[in-house]
Amino acid sequence: MKEKAKKIRFLSILILLAAVIVLLVFVITKSKKPLTLAEEEPTKKLILGFSQIGSESAWRTRNTQSIFDAAAENDIQIIIHDAQQKQENQLKAIRSFIVYQVDVIAFVPIVEDGWENVLTEAKEAGIPVIVVDRQINADPSLYAGFLGENGVEEGRRAARFLQNKCRDKTDTVTIFEISGTENSSIVKDRARGFREIIDTDPKFQIIHTENGDFLRSRGKEICDVLLANNVRENGNTTNTLYYNGQKIDVVFSHNDSMTLGFLDSLESHKVTAKGTIFISIDAEQESIDALKSGKLNCVVECNPNLGPTLMELVKQIAEGKPIPFMTFNEETVFTENDDFSLYEPRGY
Repeated sequence: MKEKAKKIRFLSILILLAAVIVLLVFVITKSKKPLTLAEEEPTKKLILGFSQIGSESAWRTRNTQSIFDAAAENDIQIIIHDAQQKQENQLKAIRSFIVYQVDVIAFVPIVEDGWENVLTEAKEAGIPVIVVDRQINADPSLYAGFLGENGVEEGRRAARFLQNKCRDKTDTVTIFEISGTENSSIVKDRARGFREIIDTDPKFQIIHTENGDFLRSRGKEICDVLLANNVRENGNTTNTLYYNGQKIDVVFSHNDSMTLGFLDSLESHKVTAKGTIFISIDAEQESIDALKSGKLNCVVECNPNLGPTLMELVKQIAEGKPIPFMTFNEETVFTENDDFSLYEPRGY
């Protein structure tokens, strides 16, 4: 009997414990609030792989910083690569982004051609690509869209200023052009836009185009050669610039770095070139200062602050929304006729 009683007590205790456990589980389950999606799993940061062409100018440095700052403000993780002006470095970087499985790839193409294979690889991996600053020759279905400046319009704006400034001239107006990196879209676009306007008036003649590779050092070298030839051909260092014996009325430079290098050479040789019209593109602070001091006549803005717009496009793509195929940044023109007191610091 005693053994039977012990067994009954033991079973009663087990049943009681089981009931208590079931009750506790029920109470905990009922008291616990349902988790939202955000509480169940921390929100995954968007990852942007960005390949920059280099840091050849204050403009480019500001362009990179704008993208860094905007990524931080939008809580987007950015993996950045400096191509150091070499396309092969960019191709490697984009392939590394594909392997890493970033959410979006953006890159500034050094040249127009040679992107089809790597863009195909990105598409097959399901990673959308945004082309930034310079355009490319590639199947449009291989990338989501372009963000940057309207190079053709920048060239037109430079030419319109020149056209207006020389409206009363009847003699030939000779133009010495300093272009940027060979085979880059921006060089072709600015040259095309510039010619589109000046070709409507036969008095405007481009007597020479020299590749300055968007570098300040090259701008200085180009002017050094012009001045050296001027001494040999004319026996002096007059304030008039010549190319192959022809007087240069206008220097049209595709970016501020080359323009400022050209001015460096003039200053070091103590040549003022007061009779020459100087037109530049970018609108770095140093070129605006040169405009104020009368060393330049016109500066067409190329806005480097692409970061905020780029991050908005990245977020739209990540949400599965389409983006415009062409997005141009807002830009203006600064001229010798402006009220300089209205200028705000450029920040680069």
